[in-house]
This record gives sequence, structure tokens and C-alpha cells, in this order.
Amino acid sequence: MPHDGQDITMTTALMDNLLSLTGDAVAPVEALFDTAKTNVRAMVVDGDRVSGAKLETHQAAAHALSWLATYTESLRQMQAWATRLKDDGRLGEMESLILQIAFGEYLSQIKGGMMMSQNEFARLSDMGVDDAPLNTDAITALISGANTPAARTRLVELMQGNAGHATFGATGLDEELEMIREQFRRYADDRVVPNAHDWHLKDDFIPMEIIEELAEMGVFGLTIPEEFGGLGLTKASMVVVSEELSRGYIGVGSLGTRSEIAAELILAGGTDAQKENWLPKLSSGEILPTAVFTEPNTGSDLGSLRTRAVKVGDDYEVTGNKTWITHAARTHVMTLLARTDPDSTDHRGLSMFLAEKTPGDDANPFPTDGMTGGEIEVLGYRGMKEYELAFDGFKVKGENLLGGEEGQGFKQLMKTFEAARIQTAARAIGVAQNALEVGMQYAEDRKQFGKSLINFPRVSGKLAMMAVEIMVARQLTYFSAWEKDHDQRCDLEAGMAKLLGARVAWACADNALQIHGGNGFALEYQISRILCDARILNIFEGAAEIQAQVIARRLLG
Repeated sequence: MPHDGQDITMTTALMDNLLSLTGDAVAPVEALFDTAKTNVRAMVVDGDRVSGAKLETHQAAAHALSWLATYTESLRQMQAWATRLKDDGRLGEMESLILQIAFGEYLSQIKGGMMMSQNEFARLSDMGVDDAPLNTDAITALISGANTPAARTRLVELMQGNAGHATFGATGLDEELEMIREQFRRYADDRVVPNAHDWHLKDDFIPMEIIEELAEMGVFGLTIPEEFGGLGLTKASMVVVSEELSRGYIGVGSLGTRSEIAAELILAGGTDAQKENWLPKLSSGEILPTAVFTEPNTGSDLGSLRTRAVKVGDDYEVTGNKTWITHAARTHVMTLLARTDPDSTDHRGLSMFLAEKTPGDDANPFPTDGMTGGEIEVLGYRGMKEYELAFDGFKVKGENLLGGEEGQGFKQLMKTFEAARIQTAARAIGVAQNALEVGMQYAEDRKQFGKSLINFPRVSGKLAMMAVEIMVARQLTYFSAWEKDHDQRCDLEAGMAKLLGARVAWACADNALQIHGGNGFALEYQISRILCDARILNIFEGAAEIQAQVIARRLLG
């Protein structure tokens, strides 16, 4: 294996050696992570429990640990991906380049600083460890010789001419999932891509005919069991569908999220009668749901929600305010989190309701008695619109208390976070892939100084790193979906997939806009929309900082 910055030449003879090198690099990283976890736990534990105050004091260390865990799992899953491809005879030059560049870059960042945001880095010193465990022959070779300009240039050479394809490199999924990908890729290219930018610029709703077509394709019942009218497919299929639809437009890719959340809530916490009533309607698209959780001034602190539901006879009346409610106007039912115990001050007094409402239109968005709302104008993530809602004696049937028992709302909601974050990671991959394709097409078409932009090393280097990091985020997301499908707890892996995917989406969009130069700043170019759409991914379903905090608590608890 060459050292001192020499390029790793990708030949058949070296493929086995590459897998051996990357395989040898994983164990030292895992050992480093174990030491870091022990150190950080000592910083934040009081007795035998994690102290909230100490965790906040040592937040830099805790969040650094979350990122180290994410990088460790990413390398582990990239190695597993490449090994599967090799065993199947599908590890080609492109896949090998993606593998080597990923290891070279992520190992370098682990040693020198893992990027949490544009000006924040997670460093080993934050966790009280140094890079001594990483000074192995394999890691030294990969850091010095894997992610080189020559490797990045060669990867982009292999990518050229395929800018309209949804993936670069074999995903490692089975034939059935790839058939699903192809179906939704074609649909997105035919029905979404030609219209998405116009919907965005006009701040229009996604047309109902698109929603009806998605319903016919089974998007809203994708993972709902067949006994309730769904397709009964896996979370992996949901990931692929979300990825491809979001590649077309994140608004379309997110339409299924609301049904996914509502179905998860009902499947995990609903009564038999609620399942039989609501799931077939959700699955067919007969009713559209929206999630009504967040309140002004509470953000991610759901335990401090103040909207209250008071029992009047057999039913409830809801009073309070909610905000950042996606697709609120056109929907038929709200999964509504409210406080049923007025004496409670935390999550234990919250209950979940399946609150029925009448869909509205632009002239009268909220015709149902007891509720009013106004649109929140947003930079991106349009197509469904965001709203503030006010409830004043809004009536909910008693039979629509989820599970028929008060005080279970927070627990019920927690059970949906795995699927929601896996789905959000998938949306991030789709947005990132869209940015890569748009940036690559522009780099091929745009001529400067007598040649295409793609022939300049820093431009091709950006494109190469986009392709590499998309594959890393993709494999981490696929793994979390696999765990979910096999009834394994995956809140940690789902959180890491969302954390990394959101960062990758923003980086891809930002770099693709940079490739466009001044044109990227013009509204007429779709990369301006993609940048705005990518930005939300680091905020919703758990802001990056909250996500890192949640991962840290899970690791240290």
C-alpha cells in the first residue's frame, strides 16, 4: 500500500487489499469511541444517572461523542456495504473509490475535527482522548493516500454522463427495492421535477391530482399492514420512496411523512376500533393527516406544552396555540398533543387525540368551529404550507382519545420517532442527490476559460465529495431501516442517520450553488430552491443540536 500522499490506484488486484485496509481501520475507531464514551460518562454522571446540569455544562464533550458515534457507525456501515457488494461481485471501480474516499475523509476528520456545522468542530480533546489509537498502518495509509485529488477526479470521470441518474454506485439493496426506486424515480422525473420550481416560486400547494396519484401508487399506506388496507411493505421501501420523491421535490417527498407518523401512532397506541376506522382511510388517501405538536416558545421541549384538553361530558374541548403545523389547511384529521391533566407540569400529563376537522381552501383555510389559523411564510419546504393554529373550545370526540387512556400522549409520540427520523434522513438523501445532479449538470454544461467547469479540480472535487457523503448517509439510513424492519431498537441509529443526512444535504446544496456561481443566487435557477429546502432538514424532527443531545443521552444513559 503506498504512503506519503501517493494515490491508491484502483485495480482488481487491490480491491481485496482496500477492503482489508478499511476493515482494519474500523476496530481502532471503535476502541477510541469506547474510551471517549467512558471519559464523557465520567464528566456527566452523578451517582449512577446522567445529570442534566452536568450534561449541559459538558455539552461540547457530549455532542462531540454523538458525532464520533455517528462517524464510527458510518464507517462500520460503509465497510458492511462494500463487503456485501464484493461478495455479490458488484464492487466495481466507482464503489471502491467511494469507499476509499469516505474512509480517508472521515478518518481524517475524526483525528482533526468532525464538522458539526460550518464553524463548529467536534474534537477528540473535547472528550479527553487523543488520536494515539488511530496511529495504525491501515489508518495512516488511508488518511495519506485514499482521499486524493486523483481519486476524486477519477470518481467524477466515472460519474459523468449520468447526471440524471438517482444514484452513483450500487446501493446494495435487493432487486425488489430497486424496482420500487425505479418506479418512483420515473414518476418524480415525469410529474414532479418539471413543476417543482414553479410550485416553489408561486408558493402554491402541491396540486391535489399529485396527491391522488400518490394515493393510487400506495404511498400513504406503504407500511400500513395489509389487513388495514395498506401495502404492508418494509421501512426500507419507505426510505427508497421518500428518497426518490424528495429528489424531485421535498414537499412531495414529505407528503407521506404525515401519514407515516399518524399510522405509527395508531398502530402502536390505538385501540382496535381506532385502527379499523382510521388506518384504511389513511392508507387510501381518503383522509389526509397533519401532526399538531409544537407550540410557540416551547420548540423541542414538548414536556412543557400548555394547550389543554378539558373533558366535557364524554368529549373534550381544546384550548391553546400551536405553531409550525405542516399542511394544516387541507387535512381531515390532526394528531393533536394536548394536556389533559391541568395539575401536571411535564410530559406525564399529555394525551394524544385524533382530532377531526374539515379541510379548508385558500379563501377559508380553517372552517371548523373552534379553530383559526394563519400561514407562516417560509424560505423553502413549500407545497404544503406552514401554519400557526389557535384553538378555543375546539371539540374532539371522546372516542378519538388515542388508546382510550389519558396521560399516554408523550409515550405514544416517542414510539414514532424512530420511523420519523429514518424518513427524514431519507428525505435529506433525496435533497442531497437532487443538489448533486443539478450541480453536476451545470458543471458539465457551463464553459469557462475554454472548458467545462467540471474539468476544474475544485469543482470536480466538490461533486466527488457530494457523491461520497450521500452514499455514507444512505448506508447509515438503510441500516437503521433494516433494524426497524427486524424489530430491533434503532432510535440511536435513526437519530445518527438524521443528524448526518441533514448536514450532508445542506453541504451538497451549498456546494452545488457555489458551482453555479452568480446564477445560483438567481431565483430562476432551481438550485436556489434546493438550498432553501435543504436548510430545514437541520431543524425539523429535532434540530441538529437537540439531536446530538438526544444521541448523547442515549449513549451515556
